[in-house]
Amino acid sequence: MPSKPPGLKSLADLKSVQRTLAETREREAAQAAARAAVEKKRLAEQDLFSRAIGATQPLRRQAAVPLAPEPPAPIPFQHQLDEQRVLRESISDEFDVTTLLDVDDAMSFRRPGIGTDVTRKLRAGEWAIQRQVDLHGLRSDAAREALGAFIRTAHRQGVRCVRVVHGKGLGSPGKQPVLKTKAQRWLIQKNEVLAFVQAKPAEGGAGALVVLLAPVGR
Repeated sequence: MPSKPPGLKSLADLKSVQRTLAETREREAAQAAARAAVEKKRLAEQDLFSRAIGATQPLRRQAAVPLAPEPPAPIPFQHQLDEQRVLRESISDEFDVTTLLDVDDAMSFRRPGIGTDVTRKLRAGEWAIQRQVDLHGLRSDAAREALGAFIRTAHRQGVRCVRVVHGKGLGSPGKQPVLKTKAQRWLIQKNEVLAFVQAKPAEGGAGALVVLLAPVGR
């Protein structure tokens, strides 16, 4: 049987390749046409939107204003200075107390209108001591301010009976009880003080005073 000429096989292969290339070009052309149609539609819709809303311009960006942190609460220096000035003015070292003190076996004071039974009960310890302040060893100015603040605070809080420790003055020049005398003067000038007596020996004796304060509101 005679064999097929080899040229026929090559021609068939060439036609197959040409057909494949033609199909590829047609497919690519169809894809490009589809993409072009989509882009044309998008541009048409965008143009339609622009014509519908008219001319536009970008929004201006609002300038940001940095906010300062909230300042801390002011320190009431002036109020503190006023308090200290009132305290200094309210009790003087030059106040004459000689006519106001009861001179007996133990020095005592009672405001006008306060009976002798009050100082007697103070000496007997019938009022319980609720607070005390120790001025012993303080300089005069510091002791005056400490005593004034102590009496004022105790009275505001409703305390009735306190003890003021001033020392016996044995370490002072000439062994004179300077702070004791000043403490008596300061207490007499405080309106919150109704009376005071020298403390009992077990409670400080000549180095302390037991003080009766007025009720709150008086």
